[in-house]
Amino acid sequence: MEAQPSQTMNGAHGRVLITGASGGIGAELARLYARKGRNLLLWGRDAGRLEAIARDCRGCGVNVTTRALDLQDGHAAIAAYREDDAATPIDLAILAAGLGDMKTADDVTEKAEMVLELGLVNYATPSAMAAAAAEAMVRRGHGHIVLIGSVAAFHAIPFAAAYSGSKAGLKRFSESLHMALAPHGVGVTLVSPGFVDTAMSRRVVGFKPFMQTPASAARQIAHAVDRGQAHLVFPFLFSILRFVDVIVPWPLKRWILSRLKAGQVPRGQAPQDGQKK
Repeated sequence: MEAQPSQTMNGAHGRVLITGASGGIGAELARLYARKGRNLLLWGRDAGRLEAIARDCRGCGVNVTTRALDLQDGHAAIAAYREDDAATPIDLAILAAGLGDMKTADDVTEKAEMVLELGLVNYATPSAMAAAAAEAMVRRGHGHIVLIGSVAAFHAIPFAAAYSGSKAGLKRFSESLHMALAPHGVGVTLVSPGFVDTAMSRRVVGFKPFMQTPASAARQIAHAVDRGQAHLVFPFLFSILRFVDVIVPWPLKRWILSRLKAGQVPRGQAPQDGQKK
């Protein structure tokens, strides 16, 4: 089912909402849909960077509205979504905001506060926003929701339990929502990317195979939406590895995963010389 923009009472197309639009994949999606002539509603935590992206998009001749919001406040996000949707219907809700983090080498477990933060931003708030979007879209009989997960959802990662666990929860929620909304003309697409060259990935120290650019990621996501694809995994090799993971016996898989190592640069610090940027 190809996603089609709806029309408001005055004949204009409804807007595209993109969370996490102040950088990375979200910013590239904003630019891409601006070039397509779609009016935009851009959310992000950094008001200054968000406005800079909005200026780029307005240069394409589209209307752009911004909202600075921290998605750790799920109740505020739900209320904001309903307010924005009531002003001008949202046809396509791309919930691209997310956080990545892992425990340090000196810690046995991740910090409780970090687990809560990732659970809210990566799973609870986008799932709640998707439910709010679904309510409105089902009433109108059309719309499309995009949730950005990760290939990390397919694996139990000892040093990033909060990240992989939050993305695994989002994956299961998206699959369930897709089945529930399909009879009502509302599409749901889950996106499970590997490494994308964003600030989040640049913090990771170590091997980052098949790194994608944000622009390439945005094009693949938009294409999946156009085709009404339920699940997009990229790069393609990770789709193959996903099936390999299914057939590998758990004892062997646990042995492999328990030996994986990774590190990261603390938030707010740039990669040091010699690290891939």
